[in-house]
Amino acid sequence: MASNICLWLWFSYITSLHVIFTLALSDNYIIHMNLSDMPKSFSNQHSWYESTLAQVTTTNNNLNNSTSSKIFYTYTNVMNGFSANLSPEEHESLKTFSGFISSIPDLPLKLDTTHSPQFLGLNPYRGAWPTSDFGKDIIVGVIDTGVWPESESFRDDGMTKIPSKWKGQLCQFENSNIQSINLSLCNKKLIGARFFNKGFLAKHSNISTTILNSTRDTNGHGTHTSTTAAGSKVDGASFFGYANGTARGIASSSRVAIYKTAWGKDGDALSSDIIAAIDAAISDGVDILSISLGSDDLLLYKDPVAIATFAAMEKGIFVSTSAGNNGPSFKSIHNGIPWVITVAAGTLDREFLGTVTLGNGVSLTGLSFYLGNFSANNFPIVFMGMCDNVKELNTVKRKIVVCEGNNETLHEQMFNVYKAKVVGGVFISNILDINDVDNSFPSIIINPVNGEIVKAYIKSHNSNASSIANMSFKKTAFGVKSTPSVDFYSSRGPSNSCPYVLKPDITAPGTSILAAWPTNVPVSNFGTEVFNNFNLIDGTSMSCPHVAGVAALLKGAHNGWSPSSIRSAIMTTSDILDNTKEHIKDIGNGNRAATPFALGAGHINPNRALDPGLVYDIGVQDYINLLCALNFTQKNISAITRSSFNDCSKPSLDLNYPSFIAFSNARNSSRTTNEFHRTVTNVGEKKTTYFASITPIKGFRVTVIPNKLVFKKKNEKISYKLKIEGPRMTQKNKVAFGYLSWRDGKHVVRSPIVVTNINFNL
Repeated sequence: MASNICLWLWFSYITSLHVIFTLALSDNYIIHMNLSDMPKSFSNQHSWYESTLAQVTTTNNNLNNSTSSKIFYTYTNVMNGFSANLSPEEHESLKTFSGFISSIPDLPLKLDTTHSPQFLGLNPYRGAWPTSDFGKDIIVGVIDTGVWPESESFRDDGMTKIPSKWKGQLCQFENSNIQSINLSLCNKKLIGARFFNKGFLAKHSNISTTILNSTRDTNGHGTHTSTTAAGSKVDGASFFGYANGTARGIASSSRVAIYKTAWGKDGDALSSDIIAAIDAAISDGVDILSISLGSDDLLLYKDPVAIATFAAMEKGIFVSTSAGNNGPSFKSIHNGIPWVITVAAGTLDREFLGTVTLGNGVSLTGLSFYLGNFSANNFPIVFMGMCDNVKELNTVKRKIVVCEGNNETLHEQMFNVYKAKVVGGVFISNILDINDVDNSFPSIIINPVNGEIVKAYIKSHNSNASSIANMSFKKTAFGVKSTPSVDFYSSRGPSNSCPYVLKPDITAPGTSILAAWPTNVPVSNFGTEVFNNFNLIDGTSMSCPHVAGVAALLKGAHNGWSPSSIRSAIMTTSDILDNTKEHIKDIGNGNRAATPFALGAGHINPNRALDPGLVYDIGVQDYINLLCALNFTQKNISAITRSSFNDCSKPSLDLNYPSFIAFSNARNSSRTTNEFHRTVTNVGEKKTTYFASITPIKGFRVTVIPNKLVFKKKNEKISYKLKIEGPRMTQKNKVAFGYLSWRDGKHVVRSPIVVTNINFNL
């Protein structure tokens, strides 16, 4: 008897240890499921996930087998799947069930600014940040709408004295004479602030100069872009609870110099002022210029940015420019300038969400950007059909209204619901764009699949009028798949001004970017003005300063690199795969693989750019040879180079660029041949050998001669030839693309290759 008791106690002890051990090893996982595998017997995803997990816990004899306590988040918008706390056995067992696609650990994340530094892989302990000392003493000049100097993002805590290379003196804010030195609002972070309005005043003589004679930002754009590039660290930044965390620029130890050239609510700017600002920036001694503005893709000799930045390039200044927000059409890009980097805009792996929980306990998540603190609890929920039906009906007051919006006018229809003074709105739409979300009243956009779940619930309870729901807000989700993607609005190439150079060059984060904002400029004007120290906005204006910040890091680590070498390093080390390991998608092209006309060379990867292995360097004369081949007159070329004589003895459209664009529209031949000559410089190990590999382009033969490059020393240059042969393209606006990669076992130096028949009357 005693032995039986001992045996039972021993068994209980072992069982307890097993339970404790299992619980101790349990962890959170994000599970990605294939919605097409969901059996028709389930009315919604959540119930399917619960049923699947119930089988997993039963199979593994988990004593704590409550699936409701394990599933703590259902993803119905950002991905099809859920988050759950699972033991190792449960996690492995789940992989065998129908519908399972993949899982990732729910690792702890430190929220960071726009989240973009973390998204780009920047780490304070290794890589580009510590190697460059966070861009210490690099001077980033920003041509924009001015600055809000009181922002915490311009604090200079712990910064050393201003480097002697800085020659600027003026700090022009309100009540300061244009010729005076007023340093009261500048410091060791914000080392210069100048405004340029003479051209603007000449055109608008009726505007008060009192308002204009200051570098203070009354628009917000300039404060946002400058702090994205090089803002100081600020803890506790958020947008009314969204994107909460620590704010910092990409190069947080760099200095900032502001040149205000854009005025008024819409940021109007004139060429004369822009050229003057860049001219001043060159004199002041900036290392990097960030220019988030542009015009139509003008002829280079008529483009003020092209003209002014040629001089900046000659002085060794790296220039980052925005691609424009006129996508997704071909040839919508501006700043297609060969001597600058042109930046497209991509998405982050972060979304802002709200949750509607139905009376039966089913929770559905969708996009939400509500700024208030109100939560709608246990209110009646009604379906009103199309959102136009709501208007100002008294019958919907004190209720949560569900309606379906016309995809093209969703924002307008949301306003109709807002005017009806409802408790909250749930909008069913195929277009899930945060720009369509109204932030002035409780509103959530859900996809049509979830919309059917909500409508079915309301219909089943209409007989006893007991359909109720709760709404909750201010949820920030990370790890969204698949990202990055090129966003809809980002302008696409090729460039009208110089189609022989592939543009854009690179993609960087541009959607829902959080950065500093003037405290007296509203962040929302929908219904009532709302103010905040930080703002979330979209655009290639936001992606441009990300690249300027990365360039500052590279300049800090490699001070001797030319602007073209920095651009090459950024382009050839970029990512072409998203976080699902598939080719980065183009939202504006049906989520198909993004061509280089949308993506450029890829999505920026700062840490890999630090050690590119090989670079494509370009000298001033190389650019002049290109201008000569464009059939510009000497007068035209002089407008850019500022030289009365330009050597056109060797004109060439074949610029030593880290990308290739071939035109397949020869009218007198069924086949076309394009040849390119390139020279690469070894900036890696002293002795190394690179081998060429080609990502095939269907229907075309691409060859590289030689296909092996043997370097005997650092900074050695070797040339090669790339040849593209194939049929003449007949389908209108056809684009085919692949990649050339040079590999030495450590580095991958990749360049995009595009073959197209887009017509430029060539």
